Amino acid sequence: MALLLTVYMTDPPHTVRGLAQHLNVSKPAITRALDRLGRLGYIRRKVDQTDRRNVLVQRTVKGSVYLTEFAEVVRRAMRQVEEAGS
Repeated sequence: MALLLTVYMTDPPHTVRGLAQHLNVSKPAITRALDRLGRLGYIRRKVDQTDRRNVLVQRTVKGSVYLTEFAEVVRRAMRQVEEAGS
C-alpha cells in the first residue's frame, strides 16, 4: 500500500531506484511489489524513452479508482468510529 500511495501521491516520474530510496527498501522488494500491482492493473511500467536503461512506473485508471474507493471505505469507517464514541 505504501508503494501504491507513493506512486499516486507524489509527482512523477517514478523509477524502481527512486521508489526504493524514497521508501527505504531494496530494489528487489520494489520490483516484486510492482509485479503484483501490475498484475492487478494498478500500475504499469514503461521504458523511459530518454534513457532506455530506466523503467518508469505509471499510474492507471484502475489504480485511481481503487484508491478512491479505498478512501471512501476509510471515511465510512472513521464516521462509524466517531459515532460509536459519541
